[in-house]
Amino acid sequence: MNCSSLPDNQTADFIERFFPFTYNQILENDSGCYDFVNHEYVIWHRSLAEALPLSVQQYGYDSIPNLYTILDTSSLDSAGISRTAEQPFLGNKGRGTLIGIVDTGIDYTNPLLRDPDGSTRIAAIWDQTVPGTGLSTPDPIDALHYGSVYQRSHINEALRSEDPHSIVPTSDPLRHGTQMALVAAGSEDADTFFSGAAPESELVVVRLKPARTYLRDFFLIREDAIAFQEDDIMLGIKFLLYIARQEKKPLVILLGLGTNTGSHSGTSPLGLYLNSLSRASGQILVAAGGNETGRGHHFRSVFPASTSYEDVELRVGPGERGFTLELWARESELYSVGFLSPSGDETGRIRLSGDEERRIPFLLEGTTIHLNYTSSELATGSELILMRFDAPAAGIWKIRVYHTLSIQGEYHMWLPVHGFISDETFFLRPDPDTTITDPGNTAAIITTAAYSHQTGGIYLHSSRGFTRTRTIKPDLAAPGVRLPLPDYQEVTGTSFAAAMTAGAAAILLSWSAYTPSAPRINTSIAKAFLIRGADRRNSIEYPSREWGYGTLNLYNSFLSMRS
Repeated sequence: MNCSSLPDNQTADFIERFFPFTYNQILENDSGCYDFVNHEYVIWHRSLAEALPLSVQQYGYDSIPNLYTILDTSSLDSAGISRTAEQPFLGNKGRGTLIGIVDTGIDYTNPLLRDPDGSTRIAAIWDQTVPGTGLSTPDPIDALHYGSVYQRSHINEALRSEDPHSIVPTSDPLRHGTQMALVAAGSEDADTFFSGAAPESELVVVRLKPARTYLRDFFLIREDAIAFQEDDIMLGIKFLLYIARQEKKPLVILLGLGTNTGSHSGTSPLGLYLNSLSRASGQILVAAGGNETGRGHHFRSVFPASTSYEDVELRVGPGERGFTLELWARESELYSVGFLSPSGDETGRIRLSGDEERRIPFLLEGTTIHLNYTSSELATGSELILMRFDAPAAGIWKIRVYHTLSIQGEYHMWLPVHGFISDETFFLRPDPDTTITDPGNTAAIITTAAYSHQTGGIYLHSSRGFTRTRTIKPDLAAPGVRLPLPDYQEVTGTSFAAAMTAGAAAILLSWSAYTPSAPRINTSIAKAFLIRGADRRNSIEYPSREWGYGTLNLYNSFLSMRS
């Protein structure tokens, strides 16, 4: 089926593993159209009418794309970047590298994203929101079947015209992607004393399309929430890699998006895809850790097998459209749940067979809970209990958790990420740890916390580690509080700490490319260099749930190589 025959508002997207099928076998299937991510994953676009109703039981948990949102709410000296740029033996500021951003887009007309002659520093833009033919390539695994791609030549033509957007009609209304680009790679501006971390690096950018309505309805997120699909992010990363190969330049991939949906152990399709990329030389992957501390969105418990059940109290704010709630157990554990509504309506213990799904109405509240048990989730082997609260009544809800099989007695629950639900919906006894958002839980990538370079304190909402499986995250902290931009605005959040770190990573790649004696660098080596050079305080025990292995200091990282 041709992708153009599927209108956007009548299309459903699924993430599928296509082994052991070949490309040709998939392409011969006329039940939809396909965008390949790599040699493991393919995105299946099919008729929405044929795909509904959407259920985990029918499609599997990992096949339904998770929804992600943006992570934002004097710094270069603190990160050791200015001092690095001043050293003649290091000699550059990201020259010959690409920083790739998959986010809200970019304002390509911004003067600080151009060379001194006025030409663009952006190698290419893929705008998923502009209808077009995508990207045609000889190899079907590289092709893209939606959106519009603008190469450097198109952007320069637009910049020379009186009406740039009549030629390249892409923009960044939310400005988040542009702000990250400026922090990571904005040009030096003598008038405002501004500079991005790697001002000589070039950019490649993806503007994500908004999440489809049927997925927003499935996850019951707020009507005004900013949301993007996991499959679009994966294809965006594929585009970054394609452009880097065409440009023959090393690449830093910067992700300033996050979600609370998933195992919090880096096993989502996006996380596994990122892990597969981390070993390649000339590529460094950097992600924000999230802004979830203090939100009350995480609950953890260890309760003995001698206790028959435990009540988890959840406050639901007024006017909440709905939300998803996930319970993840250790591989050795099995649980079941029941519910007590604010009016006192009690379900008792709900036992489901296999991977059954059940609809539970509460007549007095006008609420429906859709309950699904997955005894062994595909990527982790862990039990997952997915609860979707539709039109939940305000007040205190109790989720009664029962032992079915208990050895260690540990489980976690997560509410959606900040921005997807009201600030008035939270656990009454939240756990402050294990709040890193995905993909920041991915083991192989560099995950950043945010701190204030002015006060030295950790950012109030910077997410805390470790992962559910106790992998050390975040890896380090970088400046991410009130970072100044050239328009006299300030930005805060772990996405901007990640942008600062991405700039440092670009400088590492540039040094490696232009220094004959330098080692070849991939994500693992870059992470080790940055951790060894990080600043650490005597008063803090490392690795830390808040700080990781310390605060970014690129200059110290170069010094550490001498020893």
